[in-house]
Amino acid sequence: MNIGGFQKNSLIDFPGTIACVVFTSGCNFICPYCHNPELVAGPKGAGSLYDPDTLFAFLERRKGQISGVVITGGEPTLQPDLIEFCQQVRRMGYKIKLDSNGTRPHILETLLDKQLIDYLAMDIKTSLAHYPLVIKGNFDVEKIGDSIALIMEKAPAYEFRTTCARPFITREIMADIALLIKGAQRYVLQKCSRNVQVLDPDFLKEDHHFFSPEEMQALKLIVEGSVKTIAVR
Repeated sequence: MNIGGFQKNSLIDFPGTIACVVFTSGCNFICPYCHNPELVAGPKGAGSLYDPDTLFAFLERRKGQISGVVITGGEPTLQPDLIEFCQQVRRMGYKIKLDSNGTRPHILETLLDKQLIDYLAMDIKTSLAHYPLVIKGNFDVEKIGDSIALIMEKAPAYEFRTTCARPFITREIMADIALLIKGAQRYVLQKCSRNVQVLDPDFLKEDHHFFSPEEMQALKLIVEGSVKTIAVR
């Protein structure tokens, strides 16, 4: 695992669970508002910034104090040894939450079939037709739909979430997303922050990229009847 960051304690990243957070390096998306830009390109130089063995030693010491591990990124499913890493964490008795962009449904399916994931959070960036705005090179957008269906069918607990920023989100695009996730347990709309370091700093300079609180509530109304619970944060 190429680990680019590590947070020892979190009360907010894993619902109902005190957890540590592991940030993997490398992502196949180029979202300009990404607030982990140092993780997007992957590790520079000699691989991982954090030794997995040191992390496992930390988990051994913290048994009884934390009960979960969040694996986020970057995009964790790009890591060739993600499954083995999760198996080791599971053997230590920890619950696992995975954050993913849904571009590798075959990896998600393996993790779920092996019962290695307790909570799965998938970012839905935009409608399927607009995914070329955020992903590098050629990509089969149907994989996003495959991941959504897989998560709704097999994940023991999950949420979908969308960072709301133009042009990736509009009222029309939100209506398309509502159809994609119809019947989902939980959907979270996230207001795009302007107070963090992002992948493309120029993106923050344009006011029209951002939604007001009232516009966020209007987006929420578009999806409200399609999912069981919805939140704005």
